[in-house]
Amino acid sequence: MTTSASATGGPGPGAGETRPEPDPRRWRALWVTLVAGFMSLLDVTIVAVALPTIQRDLHASPAEVQWVVSGYALAFALALVTAGRLGDALDRRRIFLLALGAFVVFSAACGAAPDITLLVPARLAQGLAAGFMAPQNSALIQQMFRGAERGRAFGFFGATVGISSAVGPVTGGAILALASGEQGWRWIFYVNVPIGILAVLLGRRLLPRTRQSGRGHVDVPGVLLLGLGVLALMYPLVQADSGGIGHLWWLFPAGVALLAVFVRWQRRLVARGIQPLLDPRLFTTVRGYAVGAGVGTLYFIGFSGVWLVFALFYQRGLGYSPLRSGLAVTPFALGSACAAVVAGRLVDRFGRVLTVCGLAGVIAGLGGTALLLRFAPLDTAVWLTAPVLLLGGVGSGFVVSPNITMTLRDVPVRMAGAAGGALQTGQRLGAAVGTAALPGLFYVVLGRSSDFRGALGVALASALAGMLASLALAAFDWRRDREKRRPHRKCPDEVANSPVHARHS
Repeated sequence: MTTSASATGGPGPGAGETRPEPDPRRWRALWVTLVAGFMSLLDVTIVAVALPTIQRDLHASPAEVQWVVSGYALAFALALVTAGRLGDALDRRRIFLLALGAFVVFSAACGAAPDITLLVPARLAQGLAAGFMAPQNSALIQQMFRGAERGRAFGFFGATVGISSAVGPVTGGAILALASGEQGWRWIFYVNVPIGILAVLLGRRLLPRTRQSGRGHVDVPGVLLLGLGVLALMYPLVQADSGGIGHLWWLFPAGVALLAVFVRWQRRLVARGIQPLLDPRLFTTVRGYAVGAGVGTLYFIGFSGVWLVFALFYQRGLGYSPLRSGLAVTPFALGSACAAVVAGRLVDRFGRVLTVCGLAGVIAGLGGTALLLRFAPLDTAVWLTAPVLLLGGVGSGFVVSPNITMTLRDVPVRMAGAAGGALQTGQRLGAAVGTAALPGLFYVVLGRSSDFRGALGVALASALAGMLASLALAAFDWRRDREKRRPHRKCPDEVANSPVHARHS
């Protein structure tokens, strides 16, 4: 299967694209990309449960060991848009396989690291490889699928995104329980190696090549401006545990200024007929892209941070093991997995209403969980939260999967990598805000009152605020779409003054 790419055409659907016959191997190729994507996103959260063990075994300080998690997330986010554009300009298959191979190598390096000085750079390199791989996933779906099949494929992709974030704690806990011993944490990284090698071999055989009309233009000034802007916004957040937000606050306005210059530079390139790093017309002319990116960013602020808060509450407040702590939130992951696959089949029929209903379900599920864990007896509250978390998980499945589908489905294939990278960059920024702010609030309340239940309630209420903002944006978009589809009914004055009425009078 091949596609052709236009360098400077407008972003309207279908512009500059051919319509080849579907690749008969597309569904098997999809599973290769989903497995790789699952590994890369799982590594954002899976390591969190092992941090105390890593810190003890490697004799690291809290600030050093925090970089094992935050450094990965930072490098991941920095690479996304640039990697997506390179995939659009060159060859998505080649970049995906190279990035996947690098991810495997650096996963092995993380597992073998003898001290924190080598573990942190290996994690940064692993995150960079994951960032180069991630936008190729959504771009390959755009390339391989059309019509209703694309919605189903994005349904599986959305399920992968949602599940990988939700099951990270329980997966990490299970690996630590099975790989007993002082060095058991190393298997959290080693487990990627055999799976990744198999995915590389299958990817070489199944993934379609992308023939471009030329090598394409890579906007180097745009890469630098966007990279520095994202770095300025994320660096204080990843340093939050060591007071980064307090003494690095000036990086936030600097990051906003850099991103404003980036937008002006992209518009200038478009006006000169040069392909930018991220075409601004994606946000102004491609239906659903701007709203979908906003909904995803706001949702991930609350969604990503709650799992760290739950882990802190169960492990430090109730004394649970990492495995038991992960199992306590498993109903959410199960509900999300099942609902996301179903939602992928329904999104063409129901559209944005799925996101609205899903967000309402997540808010009800997490809000109910917060109330139960705050006021119900603790010996029964954990069991009572299972059905409520299941409801929240089902809602999440109807948020992530349909939103990804509606955000990317009208993006031209030649721009799919950059569009997917920008969408995921917003999600990573939202996740960085959530994972910094929610545990921070938890610790602030805990330090003042020593009340684990009260700290959990405040943190979850803050997460719900982000989700309510996402719901408001999704509801606005749904209502706007309904108004556009509603037939226009002329008022009596319009009818009386119309040429047809005047003729008949």
